[in-house]
Amino acid sequence: TLAGVRQICRTPQQLLFAEQPADYTRHMMNSKELLREYLNDARNAVIYKAQGLSDHLARKPLTPTGTHVLGVVHHLAITEYGYFGQCLGREINNPYVQELTDSDDPQADFLPPAHFTAGDIIDFYQQAVAFCEQSIAPLPLDAPAEVPWWIRRRHTTLEQLMIHMIAETSRHAGHLDIVREQLDG
Repeated sequence: TLAGVRQICRTPQQLLFAEQPADYTRHMMNSKELLREYLNDARNAVIYKAQGLSDHLARKPLTPTGTHVLGVVHHLAITEYGYFGQCLGREINNPYVQELTDSDDPQADFLPPAHFTAGDIIDFYQQAVAFCEQSIAPLPLDAPAEVPWWIRRRHTTLEQLMIHMIAETSRHAGHLDIVREQLDG
């Protein structure tokens, strides 16, 4: 019947919202929590992909540029400190982190020290996430931020930093998928 055809031919927007739970709209209204959820999903994917490898396998370069699991996770830890610490004007009281966030070498954070084990790097990343969550929690999405290394939109907001880090973390989680697949299928 014509009514049945109309029921099948919904717009994409109707399909998206048709099957959502009643509290979905309320949840969507809290954009900051939604952004944190997406960011934490990507962070958890990174941790999941990095766990369970020997130190040797976690450092094994698997691309022509030398990409390895620990390098990516270490990079993401330093990147978290940079965006949610330095760019929000929060003091980073770790000389090692400060040295890397201040480095002119864009690849330095992909090279974790040899004495760091796989477990150390994962812990370091989790510490970075905890530090950054403390930065994010009290601030509104429109809190000002400054990203000295951005050419465009150097003066920005917490919301833009969160969106950027969702993309950055998700992209690197994808890299970890590929590298991990090369290691153990």
